[in-house]
Amino acid sequence: MEVKGTAVASLPKFIADKFGAEGLEKWLAAINDTAKSVYSQSILASKWYPMNEILIDPTIKLCEMYYGGNIQGAWEAGRFSASYGLSGILKIFVKMGSPGFIISRATTILPSYYESSEIKVLEPGTSSCTIQITKFPEPSEVIENRIGGWIERALEIQGCKSVSVKITKSVARHDPFCEYKVSWT
Repeated sequence: MEVKGTAVASLPKFIADKFGAEGLEKWLAAINDTAKSVYSQSILASKWYPMNEILIDPTIKLCEMYYGGNIQGAWEAGRFSASYGLSGILKIFVKMGSPGFIISRATTILPSYYESSEIKVLEPGTSSCTIQITKFPEPSEVIENRIGGWIERALEIQGCKSVSVKITKSVARHDPFCEYKVSWT
């Protein structure tokens, strides 16, 4: 499975922002050689990268190094990715749309970041919905949490308050799909 460069590019920016240049250097020294090669040069937003080597393993290393092994690091990296990816002109677009409009776009947004993935939005309401990732060839709790953090921050950028995103089913934990229960005010 492959991941788009846009998602990849946000990870070292998050680490530098949160843990400084020294924290980034320590992380770069600790990740696998393939990822180190990618992260040590310009990451092309439009290029596809191998997800496991370039995003999953380096995110696990982030969680080990700076979060005591807690998966919360992946969630926070996802939140940062939304802020990074939905900046500039896109931020205006997101803020002008309704939460329902933004969530309905999830069916096209996710596959543009994660190759061969599919998503459904169920029970869309004015203050809640259920999102299911029904196809994701490389199950990963790290990526499920990263996506959850991204959803949470995207809704906050849109102007939603009291955003709650809960992972209620997980392909990584052998459920048939990954499910997010999402609510906001």
